[in-house]
Parts: sequence; structure tokens; C-alpha cells
Amino acid sequence: MRKINYFASLIFVIIVGIGFWVIYANYSGQESYSFAIWTSVVTLLIAGLVTSSIKVANQWEKAVLLRLGKFRALKGPGLFFIIPVIDTIAYWIDTRVITTNFKTEKTLTKDTVPVDVDAVLFWKVIDPKKAALDVAEYQTAISWASQTALRDVIGKTMLSDMLEGREKISHELQKIIDDRTEPWGVNVISVEVKDVLIPSALEDAMSMQAQAERERQARVILGDSEKQVADKFGEAAKTYADNPTALHLRAMNMLYEGLKQNSTIVIVPSSAVDSMQLGGLSGIAALTMELQKKNAEKPQDNKQDKIAE
Repeated sequence: MRKINYFASLIFVIIVGIGFWVIYANYSGQESYSFAIWTSVVTLLIAGLVTSSIKVANQWEKAVLLRLGKFRALKGPGLFFIIPVIDTIAYWIDTRVITTNFKTEKTLTKDTVPVDVDAVLFWKVIDPKKAALDVAEYQTAISWASQTALRDVIGKTMLSDMLEGREKISHELQKIIDDRTEPWGVNVISVEVKDVLIPSALEDAMSMQAQAERERQARVILGDSEKQVADKFGEAAKTYADNPTALHLRAMNMLYEGLKQNSTIVIVPSSAVDSMQLGGLSGIAALTMELQKKNAEKPQDNKQDKIAE
């Protein structure tokens, strides 16, 4: 609904005011009564005709002017005049970019999955004459054309492609809708798919599938890590096999690291004692030195460390 034409209303008030001023200036009693009535009628008639002939279109509007039912011209923006009774304004066309929300409910995809899809259409009237004369209620027609195009695209698309490739679907929808609306003087700027809703049961199943896939990947990564660790241990074993001194130093370092913790008892398997030469004189001497160093760093009231082999 268009707003009130305040300029035309102002002209109406001015004409009526002039008419009543003429009546007041020429009124001289009972003999001027008929003159006052006729002047009032003529004033109101003139004011009405002048007001109805004045039209103002906003900057973004185009007025479709019909003269005796035939297309005359496109008027606006700004001030323009028409011939009352003979000329009529059939449509006021908004030439700005317009957004239209549309959606489809329970539409089957190519793999027979019912989905609800919400989308928004950005379009603009580029030929107001075609939009007014070639289609009835062009905004409603665009909305229905968008919904049918969306249903066609959904029916040709797999659910996985729809969830992952929204941009591709948007471009395809734009092309289809633009081809349908071009004869109406409408240009489709873009189509954006806002949301794709799937049944809750299927959503739960897909969530479980995704969780299982993540667990599988985690197990694969863990297996690869174990394999890499085993390979590194194998390389280290070859190095220690050819260098008993390095193995002995490594064993002493492991014991020292264990004694650095809060615990004062370290249990070492007998096989490790023999293989790492921890029971030899050099091993005991080195371990004793490490214990003395550790005890010197601790407070005097700590208990004596114990070593069990």
C-alpha cells in the first residue's frame, strides 16, 4: 500500500482554502446563499481533480501509466501529472533488490530421503513494463517459480551432495529461476540455500556413522604410531647391541630418572640387571654416587633411600 501523497494533499487544502476565502469575501446575506453553495461544489471538484492528477514517485519506483486501458508510459521517479479518469496507475514497480524467502517440505532427494530446504532469493526488476503487463502478480509468480525449481533440483541431487555442495546447488537454482523469470523483466542476482533439514532418525544414524569413522581413524593413527615407535626401538636396540657401554649408560640414566621422583624404592627386574650390567662394580659405584648426590640435595630429615634390585 502506498503512502499518502502529502504534496497533493497540500494542493487540495490550498485550493479549498482559496474557494472558501472567495465565498467569505463575496457573501452578503441570504441572496448569496446559492452562490456560496455552487462555489463550494466547484471548489471541491477542482481541488479533487487537481489533486488526483498530481503523482509523486520515489527514487526507486516506476509508475506504469495506462490511458483508457492501454499502456502509455513509465513515469517516475519524481513529480508527474496524469489526466484524471482517463489515465490510471496500474502498478507501482519497486526497482530495488528484493529478497524472497522460499522453502520446500518433505521433498525426496535422488536417493529417496525426505528433506526440508530453506532458501532465499535475491532479485530485481529490470523491465517494469514486462513485470506489469506480461505476468499477473509478478512477486507471487517468482515465489512459485523458485519453489518448483528448488523441488526439481532436490529430486536430481543425492543427499550427500546436497549437504556438502550447497554452493553448487545455489548456482544451479539461480540459473533455472533466472531462465524462467527473464521473460517477466526480472533478473535473479543470487540464490542462497540457508538450511537443509533431514529426519531426526537419519540424523542420529549419520552422527553414529561419523563417530565410528572418527574412531576408526583414531585407531589407524594409533597403530601407525605404535609401528613407528617399534621401528625406532629396533634401531636403538641395534645401536645398543654393538655398544655395551652406551647400554650401560642408558640403564644408569633410567635409574637416575626414577630416583628423581618422590618414590625411594626402585624395583629392577633381575634380567635387566644382568643385561645392563647393573650388578657389576662399576654400576654399583655409579649408582652410589648418584644416591649420595640426591641425598645431599634433600633436607636432613628425609629418610635414607633404599634400593632393591
